[in-house]
Amino acid sequence: MAFRRTLGVVATLLAAGCSLGAQVTVPPAGLPGEMPAEFKVASESWDHARREVMIPMRDGVKLRTIILVPKGAREAPILLTRTPYNAAEQTGHAASPHLGPVLQGYDNVADLIVEGGYIRVIQDIRGKYGSEGEYVMNRPLRGPLNPSAVDHSTDTYDTIDWLVKHLPESNGRVGILGISYDGFLPLMALVDPHPALKAAVPMNPMVDGWRGDDWFHHGAFRAQNLSYIYEQQATRGNDLKWWSGYHDDYDLFLQAGSTGALAKSHGMEQLGFWRKLTEHPAYDAFWQQQAMDRVLAARTLTVPTLLVHSLYDAEDIYGALAVWKALKPKDAGHHLVYLAMGPWSHGGEIGEGSGLGPLRFGQDTALQFRREILKPFLDQYLKGAGKADLPSVSAFETGTNTWRRLPAWPVAGEGTAVRATPFYLEAGLKVSTTAPKAADAPYEEYVSDPAKPVPFRARPIQPVGYDPSHTWPQWLTDDQREPSGRTDVVAFVSEPLKAPLRIAGEPVANLVASTSGTDSDWVVKVIDVYPDEVANQPPMGGYQLMVSADIFRGRYRESVETPKALKSGEPLVYRFALPAANHVFLPGHRVMVQVQSSWFPLYDRNPQTFVPNIFFAQPGDYRPATQRIYHTPGQASCVELPVVK
Repeated sequence: MAFRRTLGVVATLLAAGCSLGAQVTVPPAGLPGEMPAEFKVASESWDHARREVMIPMRDGVKLRTIILVPKGAREAPILLTRTPYNAAEQTGHAASPHLGPVLQGYDNVADLIVEGGYIRVIQDIRGKYGSEGEYVMNRPLRGPLNPSAVDHSTDTYDTIDWLVKHLPESNGRVGILGISYDGFLPLMALVDPHPALKAAVPMNPMVDGWRGDDWFHHGAFRAQNLSYIYEQQATRGNDLKWWSGYHDDYDLFLQAGSTGALAKSHGMEQLGFWRKLTEHPAYDAFWQQQAMDRVLAARTLTVPTLLVHSLYDAEDIYGALAVWKALKPKDAGHHLVYLAMGPWSHGGEIGEGSGLGPLRFGQDTALQFRREILKPFLDQYLKGAGKADLPSVSAFETGTNTWRRLPAWPVAGEGTAVRATPFYLEAGLKVSTTAPKAADAPYEEYVSDPAKPVPFRARPIQPVGYDPSHTWPQWLTDDQREPSGRTDVVAFVSEPLKAPLRIAGEPVANLVASTSGTDSDWVVKVIDVYPDEVANQPPMGGYQLMVSADIFRGRYRESVETPKALKSGEPLVYRFALPAANHVFLPGHRVMVQVQSSWFPLYDRNPQTFVPNIFFAQPGDYRPATQRIYHTPGQASCVELPVVK
């Protein structure tokens, strides 16, 4: 019992913090954190108020929306952009209390917004960054391709409805604008638009992913866009970055084999959009039903729309003009549809526009667009200002570096006409408006080897990108002298011009060609060759500037919906439109037409052996082929240029 009593005393002493021969440490109380549960930014001195809200859609999904309201705003119009590219980033380009630096960058016309006193609203579309819901690339309208009750049209309607009811500083007028994917979304807003939507400005919009925008051109897949698809769909916040292991994209894509093999090596079979691409390599209902020019052609037009097109757009050079063709016939009063086209890269109209690559325009064409075209348009429809003095078409003419006010497109001005004029590819690698003669050699010949495809630009080839170290945005202005010297490229050239040659519209390639294979790609480039010496800009001596160029996948010669093997060795006609140009070949310059059968790795390699699906071509399918371009009286190859008379 005494022993037990002793243990009890020891236990009591220990509990009291005492010890027998050793010091017992009592654990301290928890160290309090130094961060508040929610930090309130001291923004009283800022020139704008920043609000972040979750706007509910009709199906209950909430979309993160960032609203920037200028201090003291009253009766201010709203400029809305919807984006998959992170609303927080697009409203946080600088750590500044001033609205201008905050917005200076993609996808904002910062100078116009600040000077105009607009309420700026940018929203993450469903499934991306801070918004709820599921992401679908270019989510189609409700219907056969979208069995749900929501699409970008309904989301825009619901967003605008919320904004005009919850922003007391606004005048109830909303404009929507944006570039690329952000330019596709204003087109969706035109489908059953909200009554408060008073203006739309789709800039360089994604319109038809198969015919000539992001995913295919005339059936040839734009392989370098794999990185975009990977980063856009792998995670909600674009957290996973495309990896390469190569300095030169040419090596990356060539060593991988097929585009499908490269995608598989990156785990892209997990991505829904990639699976859809591989399931729909032809122009089937999947592409036709979501082409926005087709969609809008079937709708009533009620919202004034300014379409913006870049003549050197490396990504969406098809879309804006396709929508123009679809909408302008519906504009009986000539007050709803306007077109502006300038000498810009993709999205270059919101930046500095005095030059591109080696080209110099003698003026800031982008600033002129914003001040003299975009501002008056928005002032009229969002601020109720007087009628803007805008022509139907404001088009910059390269070569002469002149803005032209046009009543329509393609029209080069009052009292002029545009006529399709054949420029024949002749024996001796000549270009002439004279048809070939029977005594001439019948064709030019080259060997196209998929193991050594023609690079689309000088190597090493950079990935697609817009950071300052990347020259991707300007590649359409690259010098074409390097490919013109290859044995697998044929270059036809005219005599020096004695008078200006003006073109306005789409050149049309009309090739009569044969291949020893059973499938083939055909690349046609219309080029302005500068004089051998240019006194005021010596590096431009002999420069070969692309004016218009595109690729056509031979298997779609008879039908874009149903691919078919080519008859080996048989001359066949391949007729396809090239991107629009508004250009003057000056006296002393020459017209060149280059023809080749690969444009790599911008476009995937054609194995030149017909296979059901080129995405999954096997190594043994890729074979060299002998290509012939014919120029005889009965088989005359030419490019029809839209010549202004």
